[in-house]
Amino acid sequence: MPENSHSIKLRYVKLGYQYLVNNFLTFLLVPIMATILIQFLQSNPYELIKFYNSLSFTSIHLVCSLFLITYVTTCYIMSRPRTIYLVDYACFLPPITNRIPFASFMEHAHLILSTEPKSVRFQMKILERSGLSEETALPPAMHYIPPTPTMDLAREEAELVIFSAMDSLLAKTGLKPKDIDVLVVNCSLFSPTPSLSAMVINKYKLRSNIKSFNLSGMGCSAGVISIDLARDILQQYPNSNAVVISTEILTPNGYLGKERSMLLTNCLFRMGGAAILLSNRKSDRDRSKYRLLHIVRTHKGADDKSFRCVQQQEDPEGKVGINLCIDLMQVAGEALKSNITTIGPLVLPASEQLLFLLTLMCRKLFKSNMKPYIPNFKLAFEHFCIHAGGRALIDELQNNLQLSTEHVEASRMTLYRFGNTSSSSLWYEMSYIEAKGRMKKGNRIWQIAFGSGFKCNSAVWKCNKTIKLPVDDHNPWADCIDRYPVDIPDVVRL
Repeated sequence: MPENSHSIKLRYVKLGYQYLVNNFLTFLLVPIMATILIQFLQSNPYELIKFYNSLSFTSIHLVCSLFLITYVTTCYIMSRPRTIYLVDYACFLPPITNRIPFASFMEHAHLILSTEPKSVRFQMKILERSGLSEETALPPAMHYIPPTPTMDLAREEAELVIFSAMDSLLAKTGLKPKDIDVLVVNCSLFSPTPSLSAMVINKYKLRSNIKSFNLSGMGCSAGVISIDLARDILQQYPNSNAVVISTEILTPNGYLGKERSMLLTNCLFRMGGAAILLSNRKSDRDRSKYRLLHIVRTHKGADDKSFRCVQQQEDPEGKVGINLCIDLMQVAGEALKSNITTIGPLVLPASEQLLFLLTLMCRKLFKSNMKPYIPNFKLAFEHFCIHAGGRALIDELQNNLQLSTEHVEASRMTLYRFGNTSSSSLWYEMSYIEAKGRMKKGNRIWQIAFGSGFKCNSAVWKCNKTIKLPVDDHNPWADCIDRYPVDIPDVVRL
């Protein structure tokens, strides 16, 4: 009981501190305003008239003052960044025929690597601990024995994923293809000619003056980069909208060798894609789901270890795959640290910033062994969408940011049901939170993504309206949300 009493008192002390620091200006200005109001009420009308006459305002003074106020107001309004709204988004739901059960995956591994039993056992251990379920999907070409990664089949996968997500977005928003002003498509490993953005333009017969961009080679964090690019374009063109499509095409990128560091991607990456509609039109404000607050991008490519920790390369036998280095988690931690340092002052309340500053001063000035203070980001955000890159990544961020099980639930369940869908995983997580009925008006969402290079990118959104249940049929969780969350064992014995 004494320990419990002490913890309760400490909790109230901390709440009092946060309230005092976060409302410091209010506490400072209220007495001043009250004093001025009392003084005004105690004055008689003759004193007020006498005070006004003592100011000696002339018509020239009034005209100049009005001109100055109008000029400053106009400059402020013209220079203020345009508000970017997320009208709606749609995620690709893989056909059930593309599902890859564990037994099928291991059967393929045995047949493809029949002379490499150690590589087969390694993949089985990774799959057992991956946090993936038997509902994840792979493209048809990777179901063949042996896999047939042809250009035609890769294009077919791209068309299936991108066009399905795009059709859902158009149906949800009522947007006509001819009304799209900006198109951004990102896919890291598959970059054909004509580009994927040109493929979309051809399919939907978009305008000839559309501003289109195709991003490749930017890893799993390219989704946030695409949002950042679309935002910058929308800042320059008023009354416009932008469609962002994020995906990863797996058909030509399955690794058929025996290097363990390159077999990991076979076990984790699965089909996925998302289409997002952004707008700077005031007419879209009321129907938009979210408003973009901040984007913070951190690139550690100047460091050689960071640059090489995720790399597409050939193994000694000439087979191409993605090499994931053993230092990946350390590199990701350093990138996250840099990203947090930048985003913290933008989103954290003053109480947390002050504690962080005081701790830093004690460590630097007094050479104290005090542990670095980890800001409480739960005071800044209600929801966290951590890139579902793998179970270890989610565990690491949960521990470092001191998040609860519910805060990382969307990330774990997305990894479990859909696998690592690369740059689109953040949108499956947002859909999960919506399907659970947890997204309320005013909620703030932090999307955190990691990518090759090495990059850590963040996007901060604010919910414009409470997302009501039941969810629409285009939500990828609509048919199964009642089954989640599920218990995910540490090891699934195969």
